[in-house]
Amino acid sequence: MGMNNLIIENMDNPQKLERMYRKDPKAFEKSFSLAWEQHPDSQVLSIWYERLYFTEAANTGKYPLLQKGFLIMSILALLAGVCTRIIFHYVEQEVIAPINLVFGIIPFIAAYFVYKNTPKKRIIYSLAALYLSAVFYLNLLPLNDDDSIVLAYLHLPIFLWVLTGLGYTGNDYSKSSSRLAYIKFNLEYCILYASMAVSGMVLAVLTMQLFNFVGLDIEDFYFSNVVLFGAAALAVVAAYLVSMNLKLAKNITPYIAKIFSPLVLVTLLVYLITVLWVGENPFLDRNFLIVFNGILLGVLAVTIFSITESESDDKKRISDYINFALIVLSLIINIVALSAIVFRLSSYGITPNRVAVTGVNILIFANLIWIMFSYMGFLRNKTGPSTIQDAVTKYLPVYGLWAAFVLFTFPIIFN
Repeated sequence: MGMNNLIIENMDNPQKLERMYRKDPKAFEKSFSLAWEQHPDSQVLSIWYERLYFTEAANTGKYPLLQKGFLIMSILALLAGVCTRIIFHYVEQEVIAPINLVFGIIPFIAAYFVYKNTPKKRIIYSLAALYLSAVFYLNLLPLNDDDSIVLAYLHLPIFLWVLTGLGYTGNDYSKSSSRLAYIKFNLEYCILYASMAVSGMVLAVLTMQLFNFVGLDIEDFYFSNVVLFGAAALAVVAAYLVSMNLKLAKNITPYIAKIFSPLVLVTLLVYLITVLWVGENPFLDRNFLIVFNGILLGVLAVTIFSITESESDDKKRISDYINFALIVLSLIINIVALSAIVFRLSSYGITPNRVAVTGVNILIFANLIWIMFSYMGFLRNKTGPSTIQDAVTKYLPVYGLWAAFVLFTFPIIFN
């Protein structure tokens, strides 16, 4: 019996139709058209028709390469590649700091979001003014390795990341759902960009090897021009693909969150037990304190992404208890790190690095406390999962404000 006959026989059995589709989607879609022609009045088949052909119907009459969004993305990707190459030239001449390379990529991603979301003019003007202010201010700073200058360089990407989020959320920048979507976008973006970057690296190695066979060493030229240009342009292309709801990234991110959360929890527990066993002291060992803060930031990132990928219903899952355990462990690490840095401040004096680390630890401590109490309410059936997500999304601007404070004031205060 053909699949189209099976579809017709099971028109009143949605579960059976879903099982047939999942077993062989291509065969189902091919046979469905015949069943649809015979029974166009069926409501069930009408729903399946929209599910299978909605995207194709929306794009009829336009080739993908001629769509306006694709053309805008292509122009921005080319501009990102060209600008990055020009900036790299001045970096090589030691005229500007290497951190300026981010201005060859991030503003063009933000520009694509602005085109896609068409925010109000005040948002567009604010974005443009803040980006330009960061460019001019950063390049007024002296080219040296002073701690305050290095801290400004380190906080610049965080500041620009929050600005890009403003472009992504557009007029809905105050809504938690829009901020949550931006966090999810970042995880999907990283996965997709990494996948394409690995493919590009393989191509680069093969290309250079082929030229080596004929006695030509193109390594310096290839990396300075082709690889650099491609990496910058690819950043805009990846943003476009993720915003087009590419299934690859969307399907894999929930599994990554579910796999990494328990692994991080186990690793962190083993690490903390080992630290206690060997007697390491973050109060006296500066390098160990730096590692401790690095672990804290990593665990915080994993926890946030796990929360954003959690289900939106009220049902408790094992992943929720794992996330809660991660938050508690993160708080323990945070308290130890904060105590150690306060001890170093009082014992060895004030430096830009110590002030910056203290500020970051205080911000993280407040955020973790908020998330922990939200999770406690959820696990005790007093609140819904939205309160946990609010504790994540509503705090994002605070990190941006702190990054702006360090970027714009530390070089002045500590010079």
